[in-house]
Amino acid sequence: MTDIHLHHEEHLQSSDLLKDIVIGMSDGLTVPFALAAGLSGAVDSTSVIVIAGVAEIAAGSIAMGLGGYLAGKTEQDHYNSELKKEYWEIDHKREVEIEEVRKVFAEWGLSTEVQEKATTEIIKDRDRWVDFMMRYELGLEKPDPKRARNSAFNIGVSYILGGLVPLCPYFFISDSIEALEISVIITLICLFVFGYFKSKITGVPPLSGGLKVMMIGAMAAGAAFGIARLIESF
Repeated sequence: MTDIHLHHEEHLQSSDLLKDIVIGMSDGLTVPFALAAGLSGAVDSTSVIVIAGVAEIAAGSIAMGLGGYLAGKTEQDHYNSELKKEYWEIDHKREVEIEEVRKVFAEWGLSTEVQEKATTEIIKDRDRWVDFMMRYELGLEKPDPKRARNSAFNIGVSYILGGLVPLCPYFFISDSIEALEISVIITLICLFVFGYFKSKITGVPPLSGGLKVMMIGAMAAGAAFGIARLIESF
């Protein structure tokens, strides 16, 4: 029983980590890429692009990390609020809550006799009863208390790592168009690889998923570059 529980927790934590990386990395690769492409269409020197790109990565990672923290905190606050409500209902609406336990077992297809026996066992322990209601009536799992903090860190770091990919060529090449050409090649390859593995994990056809992510990044960068060129021409 213990091994099954530990396996479930490890799977859940891995899923949360993967979700954070996907959120941070996808935006980290795309947004700075579009920004660098847009600036490349307007300025010749890469120093301006590097400064703007680093500033965007810093601001974006903080904003994304904060968003992840607030999402995790909201999930935890919601769970705690529902937990208090369940304890109150068990104390003040006992018969109603007992009937709701029976209803859950009925939905599982158990016989009336088994429903009664299972319900009697569940309601013997107050904490177990509440945990049962949280899981099977409300569909809520107890969130990891460190989830908000970990999510903020994972998303923020993933955004930074993703954002440095399209910006790297600008650190070493002085001509903005030349740097953009290399950035496009590197970033599109990374976007395809990222989209491929993300799609493979989520059950989507990996090849089409990789191409889709790559095309979205390419269109964002192309639009930013075109708009910058158009504005510069006026």
